Amino acid sequence: MSLLIVSLSVLMDETPDPTEVKAGPLGFAVWMFMILAVVVIGFSLVKQLRKAQAAKDAGVFGDEPVVRDEDTSEKKS
Repeated sequence: MSLLIVSLSVLMDETPDPTEVKAGPLGFAVWMFMILAVVVIGFSLVKQLRKAQAAKDAGVFGDEPVVRDEDTSEKKS
């Protein structure tokens, strides 16, 4: 009985071939949204890292406060 059900399901299978299936505009929109989300998350990460470094330099985390001099980078070049 189960062999009959399996053989009937194989004969009635209407699955399209892989060459007939395409993502279409919805798939493109999903990829663009994912790329945009990664870019936004990356910018947010950089912003948070800069804030954390500024807080560390200010001694918020118990470290010794650091004075950064922008002119030293120009003198080293």
